[in-house]
Amino acid sequence: MTKPVVAVQMRGISKSFGGVKALDNVDFEVFVGEVHALLGGNGAGKSTILKVLNGIHKPETGTIQVCDQYLTESHPKEARDAGVAMNFQEMSLIPTLSVAQNIFLTREAVSKLNLINDKEAVRQAKVLFDTLQVDVDPNAMVGDLGAGQKQLTEIAKAISQNAKVLVLDEPSTALAVSDVERLFVFLRKLKEKGTAIIYVSHRMDEIIQIADRATILRDGKHVISAPISKLPIDKMIEHIVGKRSNGLADVTFSKASKGDLLLELQDVCGRYRPQKVDLKVHEGEIVGLAGLLGSGRSSLARIISGITPAQSGKIKIRGKSVNFRRPGDANAAKVALVPESRSTQGIIADHSVQSNVTMASLKQLTRYGFEIKQKSQSIVDAQIKRLSIKTASRDHAVVTLSGGNQQKVVIGKWLATMPDILVLDEPTAGIDIGSKSEIVALIRNLAREGKAIIMISSELSELLTACDRIVVMEGGRIFSDNPREYYNESSNPNDDPGRQLQAAEKHLQTEIQLAVKAQTRLESTNG
Repeated sequence: MTKPVVAVQMRGISKSFGGVKALDNVDFEVFVGEVHALLGGNGAGKSTILKVLNGIHKPETGTIQVCDQYLTESHPKEARDAGVAMNFQEMSLIPTLSVAQNIFLTREAVSKLNLINDKEAVRQAKVLFDTLQVDVDPNAMVGDLGAGQKQLTEIAKAISQNAKVLVLDEPSTALAVSDVERLFVFLRKLKEKGTAIIYVSHRMDEIIQIADRATILRDGKHVISAPISKLPIDKMIEHIVGKRSNGLADVTFSKASKGDLLLELQDVCGRYRPQKVDLKVHEGEIVGLAGLLGSGRSSLARIISGITPAQSGKIKIRGKSVNFRRPGDANAAKVALVPESRSTQGIIADHSVQSNVTMASLKQLTRYGFEIKQKSQSIVDAQIKRLSIKTASRDHAVVTLSGGNQQKVVIGKWLATMPDILVLDEPTAGIDIGSKSEIVALIRNLAREGKAIIMISSELSELLTACDRIVVMEGGRIFSDNPREYYNESSNPNDDPGRQLQAAEKHLQTEIQLAVKAQTRLESTNG
């Protein structure tokens, strides 16, 4: 058997921030022509070791070798010259530039007169998106794109560099299932050409599909490196969280005790999407919105929360018609949105936990323009306790917290406004399996307190674990609206909870595919 060729070899890597060891003598090795999964909980050290490899952080100890070259300068240019390309979990795109300009930033094509050739950048970007078989306009301004298309632009930017080592940090966070499948087809082609791919994801099903080997970190230390065939999902989760766990399958599902009708939508339309949506949500009920990227889920969430005014139709809260022209109107009606992007829409990372949690409630926490500190502190302490936010104190910067705890801060900020209706757009994006379970259990508890919750998630297992009803959308329209139990029909009741969840997930995936086919037929009939 031929010995594999090493593409990345990191030995004894240590790195601290403010006296806290993010990496403690970590070894990490990746072979040429393999997809290597890097796994661990939030705060395990994954992003830190990748930023060390990419030259963003300088390690205190250890050596880094990429193919035959040792990296000693700890500079992104050195890593790039050695053949390392990376897409970042927290997107690095410039919103005022086009998609094509972002992809080839600092590597622009030039004309014979040595002027930047934007037409050539557009052409090359289109080739990249055609290769990935995804629909993104190279001329579009990045600031106008949704989260999924921004994510695809980040991926295109990374793969455009023809790298020897391609690092993908949570590349599928905002992608639909179909886009993830297309990405995997492309990654397998890169692998066949000898590219070493480091793949970071909290989605266990993706890891099983795409990875050859995995390395797991926990608390900044190396736990294990092994072939995926030797790491079943339950064993992976055990190494990640430090105890035996079935992940989301461990969350106890109890049927909702529905109260009064809180939210009702009648024939609601947006400018483009949604289209003629009818929806009812009761107190104590969690309604999930499922569908592919662009199906209209987030557009509907923005209308309900007042970010985008409805073009027609009626929105009623407790039977009374409302007309939301801005988010403040929705907040006044006790509607709150936990947005899709935590880093750009949810938190101010360098500010304290306290200032982030109280940000949306300042009107109620000030007198004559001055903050009532005792009242603010009391509210923040209550949210820290209620949500089990792990922070040294309310005065610590949110950036020092793990992703899961940052997400709890975002949820706490909106819970502090005491909403009756809570809209959650991808509430567990980019957080580890242990924190996902905590967030889903928290959402179930909020429903038990009587809140009406609308939850959007691209992770079907999450919707099936959290929701009482699941609404499938496509083309801005509702295709189906079924109780959670509907998806148990194909499950064997004697199976363990994990297998039952997988069977239900396949059933829901089939429902989404049926919605896509129905929309395609509708468009062909109308067009």
